[in-house]
Amino acid sequence: MSKATHLDLPIRFGTVGSPASAAQKDGSAGGITRLRELNLSALELAWVQSVRVSDETCAKIKAAGEQYDVALSVHAPYYINLNADTEEMWQAGRERLLAAARAGYKAGATDIIFHPGSYMKRQPSEVMVIATQRLREVSDTLKKEKVTVTLRPETMGKSAMLGTLEEAIFWSREIENVLPCVDFAHLHARAGDGTFNTYEEFTGALRLLESGLGQRGLGRIHIHFSGIAYTSKGERNHLNLADADIKYKDLFKALADVGASGRVLSETPNMEEDAVLMQNTFKRAFAKAAK
Repeated sequence: MSKATHLDLPIRFGTVGSPASAAQKDGSAGGITRLRELNLSALELAWVQSVRVSDETCAKIKAAGEQYDVALSVHAPYYINLNADTEEMWQAGRERLLAAARAGYKAGATDIIFHPGSYMKRQPSEVMVIATQRLREVSDTLKKEKVTVTLRPETMGKSAMLGTLEEAIFWSREIENVLPCVDFAHLHARAGDGTFNTYEEFTGALRLLESGLGQRGLGRIHIHFSGIAYTSKGERNHLNLADADIKYKDLFKALADVGASGRVLSETPNMEEDAVLMQNTFKRAFAKAAK
């Protein structure tokens, strides 16, 4: 289970990318400092375009994370597809994921989040065979290199994309050092009809994690969260919680009631303000659940 935060909560809260209110000149280390000023304790390094970070910078990020007790993860580049239809495209994506893991490990990150890709109009069952083999290859490579991180395929917000909760759980059962990154906003948007937005549905997803992965599922949970706009085809864009239909209070009640621990990272446009809102909402739910 994750170490309790300074607020004695089992879940750490933070942002994907440095807070907008952080001094830009100070980079990720400055973002860590700003998060601590905001009473937050997790940061996901948003290396979503490419991984261009020196060993010196990684060392500074790691030192700042340790100094301020901010848990670190990495969002790998978007251009990764476990179902890439040419070997050349897969090798390029593979190298992006490996680069994020190697540099993230040097920076003190424990978890590497990535988008698993697209079905490319193929049958999901066919795609899963290819995707599982390729993800296992990446995990084996990192293990040989002694790069000790958890690879986290993210649940995705469009039905054309790889990344249902069930697929993420399957990979986590089949491959060493893999666990889901559960984006509850994506799961809400994926069907495109407004479903997956109740306490019962959120609790059901958490129980699915628990039944599929045991204590690893709930005890090391890693969540992305935001408001979200969507169409019948799924996700369109992220929204602030106040501007969205997602029932965030129900989600944090569900997390408190099932005894989850881990991290929640805000991806709203006003990410640090909403990260504080998420933490305060969970704090109230956690206090009620403890009575």
